[in-house]
Amino acid sequence: MIENGLARGSQRSEPGLLPDPRLGSPMPWVIAIVIALTVIAAASGLGLRNAAARASADLNGGVTVQIVTAAPTVRNQQADAAIAVLSHFAGVTEARRVEQDQLDGLLEPWLGTRPGDTVDDLPIPALIDVRLDGQATPERLTALRTALAQVAPAARVDGEAAWLTPVFHAIATLQWLAGGLIALLAMATVAAVVLAARNALINQSETIEIVHMLGGTDAQIARVFQRTAAMEAAAGGILGLVAGVTAIVVLSRQFSALGSGMVSGAMLAWTDWAVIALIPLCGVTLAVLTARFTVLSALRRML
Repeated sequence: MIENGLARGSQRSEPGLLPDPRLGSPMPWVIAIVIALTVIAAASGLGLRNAAARASADLNGGVTVQIVTAAPTVRNQQADAAIAVLSHFAGVTEARRVEQDQLDGLLEPWLGTRPGDTVDDLPIPALIDVRLDGQATPERLTALRTALAQVAPAARVDGEAAWLTPVFHAIATLQWLAGGLIALLAMATVAAVVLAARNALINQSETIEIVHMLGGTDAQIARVFQRTAAMEAAAGGILGLVAGVTAIVVLSRQFSALGSGMVSGAMLAWTDWAVIALIPLCGVTLAVLTARFTVLSALRRML
């Protein structure tokens, strides 16, 4: 009874206990902006995690053998000998020499493709792509170097994952930044709800005192604020989710046009979309709890 009377009284009064839960109020738009940014940040963090995980899985068992010598004949002989050893080496599932035309294609954008700009005369190392049945641990790399040293002294053995270690570190840093941005956006949501609730309490202090004299409890008054905060946060959350997902789709199409393998590995799985869909619900819960604790705390100080 008291809650219904308080709600009806707030609707008849000009300012109301809180701004009426409608899109004309600033609160839904503030929450919509926060939710949209949170969705984009969360999608970025999840995409980076997927890209790092898939790249790491692809490269962990990969080893590159380079035959570094300027003499083409010696280079080819050592490459053939290395492949023969690797084909029978324990733990090696595949050993394939990268064709010369593939190497030329990789180097031509940098060295030129005009008739006088040929890469045939350059001492390009022979490359052998090796796949292991497990991770390329330092111990396994050492065993490969020892086995190849006898037949291919010019061979250099490197784990493919080591090449992208700086990239993985950069991705981890970006993930932490995305997490920090989400935390800051959550704090912004709390601050916005606190300011709205305190402003409404100041405007309706006289009404609240009358409700107290009529026997209304702090919990009943707080529920009115919670209900309004929930409706406004839900409206803002839906708008923010739609805006954020739209931005993600547009950005994903732009990046997919690059044709990069790592970019394609950053595609979101259905579990990632489920996490993104929960963001507005978390925003509503945070707004309701913030409104409740703010109102209850202020009411205790008013008495």
